[in-house]
Amino acid sequence: MNDSERRIALGNFLRSLRASISPLDVGLPTGNRRRTHGLRREEVAQLANIGPSWYTRLEQGRDIRPSVSVLESLASALKLTPNEQRHLFLLAGESLPPHWDAAEEKINPFIQAMLDELNPNPAYVIGRKWDFLAWNIAADAVFTIPESSSPHNYNLIWRQFTDPIWREGSEDWESVSQRMIAEFRTARARYLEDASFDRLIDDLKRVSSDFTRMWQNHEAPRTLDGYKKLSHPVLGALEFEHITLQFPNDPDQRIMIYIPLTATKSRLKHYLLLGNSAL
Repeated sequence: MNDSERRIALGNFLRSLRASISPLDVGLPTGNRRRTHGLRREEVAQLANIGPSWYTRLEQGRDIRPSVSVLESLASALKLTPNEQRHLFLLAGESLPPHWDAAEEKINPFIQAMLDELNPNPAYVIGRKWDFLAWNIAADAVFTIPESSSPHNYNLIWRQFTDPIWREGSEDWESVSQRMIAEFRTARARYLEDASFDRLIDDLKRVSSDFTRMWQNHEAPRTLDGYKKLSHPVLGALEFEHITLQFPNDPDQRIMIYIPLTATKSRLKHYLLLGNSAL
């Protein structure tokens, strides 16, 4: 979206939020002659401690830019969920405050159960900084996720650029890495105040000239989905169709699913049945 479209989307988002909240939800009287569904504009302004005319212009998509403190006040007044808070900040053109960035990413137990049900299809979940958050045994067998790769043990980007097995196992490592960086740059732009991104990027620049070279490019993000051919040290050549899905309740978390082609699926099943010890 351009700036004008983003401001209009922000106004529409605020109006929908305002309409969804009952005055009783925020401790305001309803009154007998109330015609407005949800809260009135002046009530939101009062709860957020901002001027009613200024808030009206914000809903109208006028060319004004709310500060981080104003956005936090609106998020509190409208009782936003974490996902709604993220959407509010993104529409306002702001990165999330540091105290949100530091929050520990958690996985719903049902997600782990889903990953387990996907075996022998390798599948894992990554978070906002591309850290592995959960995986199934098929993904462990193919990608050896739990193996130490200090100092960023469970980060996919770190593994891609520092683990020789990942490099040697990818049929098209250079192209895949470029696409990863383009996607990762977009994720980083959403959390400009998160120092952990800077530490990861600085460490990658220090140990990988390839990352440094690719990071200097500013390519548009391209899909990572599609056909993948990997070389496994025990299983040999593995072929997959790859797809990435986002969780609606937390778009910073994504599940990567590798659907093995027929021969690969048979070998993976046998490998897992033997406990990863032999073919």
